[in-house]
Amino acid sequence: MAGFPAGYDDEPVIRFALPSQLDERERRVALTPAAVARLAERGHSIVVEGGAGERAGFADDDYRRAGAEVADLEETLGSDGLVAMVTGPRSEASDRQQRLVAALTPHHHVIGLQDPLWRPADAAKLAATGATFFALELLPRTTRAQSMDVLSSMATVAGYEAALLAATRVPKLLPLMMTAAGTVPAAKVLVLGAGVAGLQAIATARRLGAVVEGYDIRRAATEQIRSLGARAIEAVVTDEPAEDAGGYARRQDDTVSQAQHELLAPHVAEADAVITTAAIPGAASPELISPAMVAAMRAGAVIVDLAAERGGNCALSQPDVEVVSGGVTILAPTDLASRAPQTSSRLFAGNVMAFVEHLTGDDGTLALDRSDDIIAATLVSTKGEVVHPQVLARLEGPEVGEGPLP
Repeated sequence: MAGFPAGYDDEPVIRFALPSQLDERERRVALTPAAVARLAERGHSIVVEGGAGERAGFADDDYRRAGAEVADLEETLGSDGLVAMVTGPRSEASDRQQRLVAALTPHHHVIGLQDPLWRPADAAKLAATGATFFALELLPRTTRAQSMDVLSSMATVAGYEAALLAATRVPKLLPLMMTAAGTVPAAKVLVLGAGVAGLQAIATARRLGAVVEGYDIRRAATEQIRSLGARAIEAVVTDEPAEDAGGYARRQDDTVSQAQHELLAPHVAEADAVITTAAIPGAASPELISPAMVAAMRAGAVIVDLAAERGGNCALSQPDVEVVSGGVTILAPTDLASRAPQTSSRLFAGNVMAFVEHLTGDDGTLALDRSDDIIAATLVSTKGEVVHPQVLARLEGPEVGEGPLP
């Protein structure tokens, strides 16, 4: 892998730390034993907190055999180095969060999913440690950054898991079946949002034999939906840009949102399962399914809302709570990518390795070139200060806390 010299006989070039995840429901790990072995081969030292990979199926001995040292939290972090995490530290007052944050120094570089646009107050508190923080969800959607795109990797897993979840909760089989007892019609699945997660959900539901429809406000997504064998619902016509420069959907005004509700209402009513995946970076999720639309669905139908962490695409969604309304089951899991932890961890580790390679100079040491578009886009804070323009704008807004960008 470019960026790392072939080997070293002297001191390690970079000290990598792999702490256990802070969320008890998180099963992924930021570096797999295979990734650790690649780092060790290139002369780096790796310290792994005991049990860090257990929930993903990687034992401490797997990391030892790969060349890592296994230690407790404080010894793992040490006084400097690069800290790899799936979800970075937040400001909750749990003992473990406090211990990790207290151990960070200006000599640490933390890489992970930080969510600083939605949680800018946390970004400011973490900046006070002096550590340098990189938020991988802020990576630009460019060809150069494609191998580092954690959001796409995790969305692939989440979309697959969403389709499986819908299939297991709908009270009927998904495929068409011809039996001696009669014909079993195929179930109807509607997917709202045709980003990576939505397209994966469409592909998986199709593989399972369902009749699938897809919708996205971005008209360019129509052909992608059709290419997977699903029927595309034509997008609402609007003069507003449907996506930003990064390719993400933009928030639409109330007139467009109402038009979407009217367009989608009959399709939602006919669906056996609806999977919603529409998200806007740093903002509340757009409401695509109103309470009235839920009330019009048939009893036994299922909604799987992948956007619940920021309000949800369904007005009745509650994060990680099963809601039943008029016989319709509304599921809003926030841990879908974590439900296939070995695959997710393998993909995440690959993204992290590509990002680390980009951060390192020809001698293998960290080289933070802030004129580089990838580094500039992901660097949230360094030397005790928040430096990311969008996070700063959010901090300087009338209200600081979770919520959309001004």
